[in-house]
Amino acid sequence: MFPERRLRRLRKRNLQPLFKETVLTKDDLIAPYFFDETITQKKPIDSMPGQYRYPVYQAGNIAEKLKKQGVRAMLLFGIPKEKDAAGTSAWIEDGVIQKAVFEIKSKVPEMVVITDVCACEYTDHGHCGIIGESCGGLKGDSLDLLNDESLDIMAQIAVSHAKAGCDIVAPSCMLDGMVMTIRDALDDEGFEEIPIMSYSTKFSSALYGPFRDAADSKMSFGDRSTYQMAYENPREAFLESKLDLMEGADILMVKPAGFYHDIINKVSSLGLPVAAYQVSGEYSMIKAASEKGWIDEKKIVMESLIAIKRAGADLIITYYAEDAARWIDEKK
Repeated sequence: MFPERRLRRLRKRNLQPLFKETVLTKDDLIAPYFFDETITQKKPIDSMPGQYRYPVYQAGNIAEKLKKQGVRAMLLFGIPKEKDAAGTSAWIEDGVIQKAVFEIKSKVPEMVVITDVCACEYTDHGHCGIIGESCGGLKGDSLDLLNDESLDIMAQIAVSHAKAGCDIVAPSCMLDGMVMTIRDALDDEGFEEIPIMSYSTKFSSALYGPFRDAADSKMSFGDRSTYQMAYENPREAFLESKLDLMEGADILMVKPAGFYHDIINKVSSLGLPVAAYQVSGEYSMIKAASEKGWIDEKKIVMESLIAIKRAGADLIITYYAEDAARWIDEKK
């Protein structure tokens, strides 16, 4: 007997918009940008075609352009003039991010400015804090990121960004206790209203390669596998986000996004807003395949972003934010 339930009844072209279960809007998008103190004109990022490092003075103009396109939020990364073992230029008053925040807020005060709180772009060794002797290296490698000694750096960076005028701080170093430390420091300085978007489940992924070119954050030794998440461990990944919730995070993040829909979905059950970061390697793979003519860039990007939102993300950080905003408008 032919089935009584005909699902195609609701797939007529004029009916489809009425029954769309997942919708991507421009308010879901966060656009990441790289600002470089050492340049005076924008500089292409070779491993991320179509992306650039920008001089600080252009930050306000970029925010104005984003506003016109309907993108309401930016995530800022900085490349400083000087680096040292402790990343001290990350929290100075006239640092690259601090100046970029000022430029943006001067021109587009309503832009939501989110600042990455980490030290890897500012240390001469490329790791996310203070390096010292670890208790168990492999192959004679005894140096590693020191957890507790690095927490004070994150607190100083977050407070300096809040003083500069940012709206949200986003610690990305994956240190134990980073959210609680930053929350206490912000509260002590009178910034109780500044939310924390924690990179709460950040995997040790091969998809970050182009970012390290963009942010000049390659490591001089070792890797980040002792502080970023092993991708084989979903229970531990969930626990990382749960602990950050308990420490006071306001927004949780899963990074990367495309290979980790199961983690996004699980973390969304914790009840906080969830951001997902479509990272540099995801961007570059789509861009490279589209330039070869193997895939339709627009269709793949929109499908990938809908998939991330369908998995449970409320916010999506993507280098395709500007393009996606334009494509959303085209569908109206």
